[in-house]
Amino acid sequence: MSASAQKHDYLVFIGRFQPLHNGHLHVMRKALAAGRKLIVLVGSSNAARSPRNPFTYEERRDTILAARGAIEAAPDRILVRPLPDFLYNDRAWIAHVQRSVDEAIAEDGGSERASVGLIGHSKDKSSYYLRMFPNWDAVDVPTQHGTLNSTDLREDYLRRAPRIPDAPLCPAETSEFLARFMLTDAFKWLVGETEFYRDYKAAWGKTPYPVFINCVDAVVVQSGHILLVERARRPGAGLLALPGGHVDPNESFRDAAVRELKEETKISDQKGEIPPAMLASFIDETKTRLFDHPDRSERGRVVTQAFLFDLPARKPMFSVRGDDDAASASWHELGRLSADQFFEDHAAIIREMTGALID
Repeated sequence: MSASAQKHDYLVFIGRFQPLHNGHLHVMRKALAAGRKLIVLVGSSNAARSPRNPFTYEERRDTILAARGAIEAAPDRILVRPLPDFLYNDRAWIAHVQRSVDEAIAEDGGSERASVGLIGHSKDKSSYYLRMFPNWDAVDVPTQHGTLNSTDLREDYLRRAPRIPDAPLCPAETSEFLARFMLTDAFKWLVGETEFYRDYKAAWGKTPYPVFINCVDAVVVQSGHILLVERARRPGAGLLALPGGHVDPNESFRDAAVRELKEETKISDQKGEIPPAMLASFIDETKTRLFDHPDRSERGRVVTQAFLFDLPARKPMFSVRGDDDAASASWHELGRLSADQFFEDHAAIIREMTGALID
């Protein structure tokens, strides 16, 4: 298609590219035929590694840029930008998409009046975003690759004897990256996580109904700091998390939050460990909230009730130490948190419960 026949100045393609496959390249080719330039927004750019999001933003960005030759794209026609998750806040996610596109166009020297379209393949519920930007044309690209999807590619790859996809499924650049990555410690960690989730789900597989797992999390703040633990075991070994865990059959959610907080952090003042009743008195009842996104946990349908413990400002702060499921417990400044440090959706929970800006 000639430049004069191209309808859009910029087409926007949003995806996670975990990993990049030929279906993605098909959409990119269509975008470059219909638009002057392509803006690729790489989703979940702030997520910690997990079987669902095994590769960092930088790794995915570099693979996309390396694969430009496969779609015969000039280096300056594809602009790649990170797109963080904003779980539980679609408006913030939409605003970030709009801002990222505006910034990419400005950095490219484009006009504020540039015509913009949103391109993708309406495959399932994950493509709902195509309807969320009414001011941009939605360009739906029919698939030419049958049932090809990144989920199946990850399941074949994250195993002790990984299957690396080749030319019919992925560009050579993806295959080469996956061959290098399988030799890293990160790959070994991901295989261990994958095996844990497989066995965990199998243990519940014989129930005659879908299993809902009820958990609690304690969002504990004091003097501009938040109390976090480092997970000692799978899943998420080594990642930061809120103190929390499963609700016992004989206790309320509120009591479970207090119990888990005491067990995992041994939180104490100058008199010793703080009694449950006193800890419960710090709960801000107006901030209790259920977090139930269907994809929040790879363990299955796990929902959590979060409780905000607003401790009195003091110096020194209450003392803590890791115990039970926590390798360690410590206070962290609310203004110095990074989402890629956290297990599951805990960064989003902190953002929603405290208003802290976590990128």
